[in-house]
Amino acid sequence: MTLTRTDRPLPPLAPRAWLRYDVVSRIIDRLAPATALEIGCGQGAFGARLAMRADYLGVEPDGDSFTVAYERITVLGGTVLNAMSSELEPGPGYDLVCAFEVLEHIEDDKGALAEWVTHVRPGGQLVLSVPAFQERFGPMDRHAGHFRRYSPAELTERLEAAGLVDVEITVYGWPLGYALEAVRNRIDARKLEKVGDLTPEELTRSTGRTFQPSGRVRGAAIALATSPFMALQRLRPDTGTGLVAVATKRG
Repeated sequence: MTLTRTDRPLPPLAPRAWLRYDVVSRIIDRLAPATALEIGCGQGAFGARLAMRADYLGVEPDGDSFTVAYERITVLGGTVLNAMSSELEPGPGYDLVCAFEVLEHIEDDKGALAEWVTHVRPGGQLVLSVPAFQERFGPMDRHAGHFRRYSPAELTERLEAAGLVDVEITVYGWPLGYALEAVRNRIDARKLEKVGDLTPEELTRSTGRTFQPSGRVRGAAIALATSPFMALQRLRPDTGTGLVAVATKRG
């Protein structure tokens, strides 16, 4: 029996990714893009879901993550390149350009946003997620290669400076995100003692492969356990550990 796109099992998500996807999926439903570009698609867990909603292209510079993403996404009709978004040929732009947990890894975040916006068609949207609130910066951030976290006001300022308008910010992750970060901070504090003087760029290379669940049974258990918290976080869209932003490029 040949599986169709809708029959194929989707890649599992980690608990924090489920919390994030709960916000992102509602934005995608509202925008209904025909074309989508994902910058830094990692191992393709989000990309596989986006490839079922739009004509999808994902770019991922890490070779190991690219290999996993390619296998997951191309069977669903999407395209994945082992590349940076800056290597893409100029074109008319995409209805949706997205980057999830990428911007905080880039030292020149203003330059990155300016480049990303060039791939959005006039009237199209940029959707991204980042960790929230610099006062929460800890071992997890350092081990992942983060340069910073963002407040809603700071992220809004960056997006508007890149020429985007109608910025909407959702804070997500309450209350489960706090517990997940506490656990990660304890684990990553120990890991930092072993990595020496690696730069944020060097630490970033493996971040897309860290804490990624595997196996359908484990993935289903995580989804089931996380689902009540996805409902809870909707009650507090201004409190949590992460931000999801959507903004529009002027037509």
